[in-house]
Amino acid sequence: QVQLVESGGALVQPGGSLRLSCAASGSIFTINAMVWYRQAAGKERELVARITSDSLTNYADSVKGRFSISRDNAKNTVHLQMDKLQPEDTAVYYCYMEVRPGWGPATYGYWGQGTQVTVSS
Repeated sequence: QVQLVESGGALVQPGGSLRLSCAASGSIFTINAMVWYRQAAGKERELVARITSDSLTNYADSVKGRFSISRDNAKNTVHLQMDKLQPEDTAVYYCYMEVRPGWGPATYGYWGQGTQVTVSS
């Protein structure tokens, strides 16, 4: 089994910055993609940023140029640096990881519990 623990969510003023982190532990051989999603109240969950095992990244159009995703493979951790935050960034942010538990090709998806980000003056 694998557990993901997120941290870093907070209340921040518009224009401010936050850094989210998500650390995985448990039966991990390698981790393929690491992804951040968010879900605002009354809306569907949406992809924010994704980073592959080769550190290739892609972002939602709404966050390009403001958010940056990175990973630390030695610590099985993914970060999301969020700058120039806007009220519309308010949401619960979830991390998701594709984990290979062993030498075989099978991968399994795991979710974190979510961390609240509120952007308000």
